[in-house]
Amino acid sequence: MSAPSSLLARAEALLLADRPQEALAELSRLPAAEAVDVPATRLRCAALSQLDRWPEVVEAARAGLAAAGPHPDLLWHLGRAEHRLGHSQVAERALLDGLAQAPHDVDLLCTYADVCASNGQLDKAAKLVERAAALEPEAPIVYATRIQVAFNSGDDRTAERISREFVGAHPEHPGAHALLGETSAARGRLGTAYEGYRQAAASMPTEQTFAESALELRIAQHPLMLPVRPVLRFGPLKVWLGAIAVIFGLRAVGLPGFAAVVGLLWLVFCVYSWVVPPLVRRWLRRNWH
Repeated sequence: MSAPSSLLARAEALLLADRPQEALAELSRLPAAEAVDVPATRLRCAALSQLDRWPEVVEAARAGLAAAGPHPDLLWHLGRAEHRLGHSQVAERALLDGLAQAPHDVDLLCTYADVCASNGQLDKAAKLVERAAALEPEAPIVYATRIQVAFNSGDDRTAERISREFVGAHPEHPGAHALLGETSAARGRLGTAYEGYRQAAASMPTEQTFAESALELRIAQHPLMLPVRPVLRFGPLKVWLGAIAVIFGLRAVGLPGFAAVVGLLWLVFCVYSWVVPPLVRRWLRRNWH
């Protein structure tokens, strides 16, 4: 095996082992000519993506495209990174250029569906992910995109159902468990959500957001947090508007005494919600393993 090939093989192995920083170190040892070839650029973009270094993904993908010409994989990395940076039009152009070369590429189809869903083009996003699912129904990116499209459509029930299917098809995939955690939390299923994020954190200990989400859900399940669960489920604004509506509704129908009692209970609830959750959070964080 030649030296560049050996470096690429080691970088790919490190990337698969979730060690992107070390993979980048290996790639930095490549000769200048090979450093911008498609295989090296693809690995560099993947490593930078794992580190959420999206501006550098854009830079690396553009350098690879300038050196090697249009390539579907590099255009996918470019489009995905631009999407993460909020540059929807640039992302769409890159993805369409990629699909012009590889119309059946599932990664390109799903990422383009994500872009469309984020822009409110839900019918278009649904059609794109349907095309991807017809090609590779069990692909993780297909499951993840179907969930995202359902979420953006406001269909939390479907999103949770697909998340369960994702976990069933890929029980070892951290993203599947994390998405089950996210979709279950959106539907107020705190126990299932906690298990989802706990499994994701166990599978990928380096991903701090999984552990943080698991901890927050463990906090939410504490018995002392039961009175404030409506706030966690619906948000403080909706709960506040509901309480105000009840209080003024009671006054409007001629029950000022009941309105006063509800107002007092609301005040007690507010004080409880300001004082108790921070104390529970501090205590559980101190004992979190």
